[in-house]
Amino acid sequence: MREYELTVLVHPDLEMNLEPATDKVKALIEGNGGKITKEANEGKKKLAYQIEGQDFAVYYYYELELPAAAPAKISSVLNITDEVIRYLLVAKDPRREKLAAKRQERKAQEETKEEE
Repeated sequence: MREYELTVLVHPDLEMNLEPATDKVKALIEGNGGKITKEANEGKKKLAYQIEGQDFAVYYYYELELPAAAPAKISSVLNITDEVIRYLLVAKDPRREKLAAKRQERKAQEETKEEE
């Protein structure tokens, strides 16, 4: 299974009751053999441009593990889901994670040198 990141923009009118919309996304992921490793509600944010007549959206972020056929199936369902204004499903880049780990390691080393 491969690791993916999914960002979903949920309709702002659902802000007070996001649970049905997020449950629908979770069921879609798990129904296609996926596993959610991380989930975060990023809150309501102003969009750079209007989407479907909306100036705001509620951002939801997921880190997933999906089998090979699942991304296409998930995308096709999210395209027709009324609660979802937009979504972005991308494969995680393992090189990026390694680079972030190296940066944290360097930063920790610099901090220990400064303390000495």
